[in-house]
Amino acid sequence: MSASTSEPPVRTSVPPLIVTQDNAFWFEGARQGRLLIQRCADCGTLRHPPGPACPACRSFDWDTVESTRRATLHSYTVVHRPQDAAFTYPLAVGLADLEEGTRLVADISDTDLADLRIGMPMEVVFAEHAHGAVLPRLRPRQEPA
Repeated sequence: MSASTSEPPVRTSVPPLIVTQDNAFWFEGARQGRLLIQRCADCGTLRHPPGPACPACRSFDWDTVESTRRATLHSYTVVHRPQDAAFTYPLAVGLADLEEGTRLVADISDTDLADLRIGMPMEVVFAEHAHGAVLPRLRPRQEPA
């Protein structure tokens, strides 16, 4: 028997994503590099996270709008412990206000933690996460020169 040169899978306590009929569109959009926001087809209210009914008018009819992926950092925290092999530490996690009016929680990448500031312009990008899922990630917005 020959020895395998492949690396063993990363052991993680991160649970697999729970994909339902209410949020499957969102995860599929992320796999395509698109940030989709659920919109009520009756009253136009945007909602995230996705859900079965509009919180404003209780309608079950909805469609989606694609986000510009432009955001402003509303708040953030830096996680040091407990550590999991699926992440690099320290891990910055941000709450961002999307231009469309909803908020998104995501890891922050591509920046020095000392440079993070409430109100800084951010953009949403996508990266592979635990269990092979593709999820949004925040990074400082690169303004054209």
